[in-house]
Amino acid sequence: MRDLDLTTDELYYLLDLAADVKRRPGNYAHALDGKSIALLFEKPSLRTRLTFEIAMQQMGGGSVFIDGPIGLREPLKDVARNLDRWVEGIVARVFAQSTVEGLAQWSNVPVINALSDAFHPCQALADMQTIRERFGALKGRKLAFVGDGNNVAQSLMLTSLRLGMNFALACPEGYMPNPDVVMQAEGLAAVSGASLAITHDSAQALEGAHAIYTDVWTSMGQEQEATERKRAFHPYQVNDELFACARPDAVFMHCLPAKRGEEVTDSVMESERSAVFDQAENRLHAQKALLLMMLT
Repeated sequence: MRDLDLTTDELYYLLDLAADVKRRPGNYAHALDGKSIALLFEKPSLRTRLTFEIAMQQMGGGSVFIDGPIGLREPLKDVARNLDRWVEGIVARVFAQSTVEGLAQWSNVPVINALSDAFHPCQALADMQTIRERFGALKGRKLAFVGDGNNVAQSLMLTSLRLGMNFALACPEGYMPNPDVVMQAEGLAAVSGASLAITHDSAQALEGAHAIYTDVWTSMGQEQEATERKRAFHPYQVNDELFACARPDAVFMHCLPAKRGEEVTDSVMESERSAVFDQAENRLHAQKALLLMMLT
């Protein structure tokens, strides 16, 4: 599953279902009885692993966890064709988007992208649910992302524009999003009527924003770039001064884990306008909705 594998109608359906799952969890306590998923994780995780495991458990299903590189001990196409004989779905948290696509190509059961180098659609679903809870209708709201034009930024850009949300991205030279993804985003904006702005000016990006989002400057697998990244991203730290450039009712968002004192200050993380732990909670509800749609 990638962000654009869902139609816009399916996306709205998922958000409505996630809200209902959160409001009335007991109605879904046996929805996945007898069903299982395989969690294939090349990267460590707190929120993603636990929320998928708890989601299956709370809806009557089960999960099995496998960590380590996929396709090294045996070909990826063999892994996929073994798993689809045993489970009803595969959840993959991987380094390369091509790994997710290979699993989907060779498997006869749904494959959910739980994070790749290109996209993080599960996070974007939970984030849209969180913004919707805070501000109601998404259309016409503005989401501003400050930092690296990474997998999280790309998923948020595609998802928010499809839902009619204006999107602004501020990042330094050399850390812009993939041009092909930007081209797709421009097409989505033209259809929905939302605006897309990509700039190097973080204060400009935050003007009129309802939600301000950032992510770590150095992701897993980029540790050798940490020193250079700190230098490049230092002007893009979300602190009280930058946060004040947004709307007075704007919320702060972060996919976590956060490096407090780097991409965001502790004062912003702990402010009353921080929605980071609401986002983390909504990973559970959004993924329950996704599992219900994919497995039933």
